[in-house]
Amino acid sequence: MERWFEFMGNHPFLFGILAVLVVLFFVFEGQRNGRKISPQSLGILVKAKNAMLIDLRDAKDFREGHISGSRNIPYSKITSHLEELKTADRPLVFICNMGQVAGSALQQVGHTDSYRLDGGISNWKAQGLPLVKAK
Repeated sequence: MERWFEFMGNHPFLFGILAVLVVLFFVFEGQRNGRKISPQSLGILVKAKNAMLIDLRDAKDFREGHISGSRNIPYSKITSHLEELKTADRPLVFICNMGQVAGSALQQVGHTDSYRLDGGISNWKAQGLPLVKAK
C-alpha cells in the first residue's frame, strides 16, 4: 500500500489519467444499458404517459407471472417488432428477469423515449409488488 502512494506521488499525471478513464468507463457503461426506471416510478410513468410495457421473457415465464398491462415480446423475436416499437408514440419500458436483456433490447429498438425496469422482474418481486398470472 505504501508503494501505491509513492507511485501516485511520483506520477500524478498517470494517476490522473487512470482516474479519468475509470470514471468514463462507468459513465459509458451506464449509458450503454439505457435509462433505468425504478419499480416505484413505473406506475407513475404508465399513468402519466400511458407507457407501453414490453416483457422480453419467454412465454412460459410470462404466463407464470407478469406486470399487469405488459405485452409479451420474447427477446428472440424482438427484431420482427423493431419498426412497430421504433415508431411508437408513447414511452416504452422493457422488462426482463434481471434488467440486462432489457438494456440490450433498448439499444436495438432505438426508441427515443424508452426505459428498462431496474433489476427486472427479480427486483419487482423482491419489493413485494404484484404479478398477474395468465389463465
